[in-house]
Amino acid sequence: MSVLDDLKAAYPARYYADMNKPCGWYDMWVFSSADGLPAASTLYAMTAEQWEAKGGDTGTKSMAVENGALVDYTAPAVAIPLKTQAASAQVWIQQQANLAAAMGEVFTADMKAYVKAIAAIANGTDTTSTALPAQPTDVMEAATT
Repeated sequence: MSVLDDLKAAYPARYYADMNKPCGWYDMWVFSSADGLPAASTLYAMTAEQWEAKGGDTGTKSMAVENGALVDYTAPAVAIPLKTQAASAQVWIQQQANLAAAMGEVFTADMKAYVKAIAAIANGTDTTSTALPAQPTDVMEAATT
């Protein structure tokens, strides 16, 4: 028997997906040996149509095996801690402060309240907020001369 015959015997479906999310793809009949390959029993056997639908040999479509079916995969949203969001908001605040100083202007009362609220979240004093306050639309007042 040839190597290809051995691979065909071990992997009769030819195309397979592993059970990771998103899954990895295998065209088993292109390998020179079955050494180191996962057992067919641990993989999801794909049809040639499924292989082509995911983009063939060069396709990178994200999919996963769920409830015995190959489905499109969307990664779960990563929750960014509120304290981290506040630290990022402080970068914008600093930019606004630099602009205000360069232009000889000062923050509005709404902006000052926003700065205090963000600082409290970022430094951990505010432990009850569940979302950042909305950025104020009016940031600077014209300086009086």
